Amino acid sequence: MIFQKPKITLLDTALIALLLFAGVLLYIRIIKGLDYNWEWSFILNYIYRYDQEAGAWVPGMLARGFFATIRLSIWATLLAIILGTIIGLFRTSSNLLQKLLGFSYVQTIRNLPPLVLIFIFYFFVSDQIMPVLGVDDFFRNRSEETQRVLAFLFAPAAHFSSFLAAVVTLAIYEAAYIAEIIRGGINSISRGQWEASAALGFNKRQQLWLVILPQAYQRCLPPLAGQFISTIKDSAIVSVISIQELTFQGMELMAATYKTFEIWITITILYFSLTFTCSKIIGRLEKRQARKY
Repeated sequence: MIFQKPKITLLDTALIALLLFAGVLLYIRIIKGLDYNWEWSFILNYIYRYDQEAGAWVPGMLARGFFATIRLSIWATLLAIILGTIIGLFRTSSNLLQKLLGFSYVQTIRNLPPLVLIFIFYFFVSDQIMPVLGVDDFFRNRSEETQRVLAFLFAPAAHFSSFLAAVVTLAIYEAAYIAEIIRGGINSISRGQWEASAALGFNKRQQLWLVILPQAYQRCLPPLAGQFISTIKDSAIVSVISIQELTFQGMELMAATYKTFEIWITITILYFSLTFTCSKIIGRLEKRQARKY
């Protein structure tokens, strides 16, 4: 197949000019109409600043929130993949009870507002499950070196329990979407793969775990990576339960400085840089995947 190089038409030029004109008008409106005093210099101190006492550069509020968002998204996605795989297997099972459980979970989670789910699951997990598991005691009883590692991988001691609760809550929400991805991947495997593995003497479980699921995961890799981007964006929801990720830190900083535009433009750039980088990586995965088929 021969692909023609895209051409820029007169209509495209007019649309670009119109968008630029609208952008200039919006900028003038913000500068003149709102009588807003722009001040970008303070932003850098809240990303990285030099600590005189420590004698080193340390992350500011926005950088700490940015890293917290990354950690939250990674752990929530990993947990959601495990839970989503189980639910996805339920959805494709021949067992009626498992099928009903999988269907009920997916339909319930996907048809309720995420903010409602965040409040319900967070307060249940944080107030009921975490104290029973003794998460805070576990953290405090570790050595200082172990505590530093746990703080780097998850969150500091003061926020460790709430961070884990937020991870579980976000994973429960994302697992409903990942379950459908897994279900689609399993259903995309041809019947011949089941028959060939059965002919080799594999039982049903061996067929699933040794033959079907590895192929299904390979096909699901691009959409699963895309779901990771969705998790990054959805992680902003947990700011309402005081998890110190990027959006929460932005709201705290805005309340302290009243510099609305500078803060939210910076946060937008940080989110975009993270999701755009992930999307480019996903694009490469999809191209690599397409060459295999």
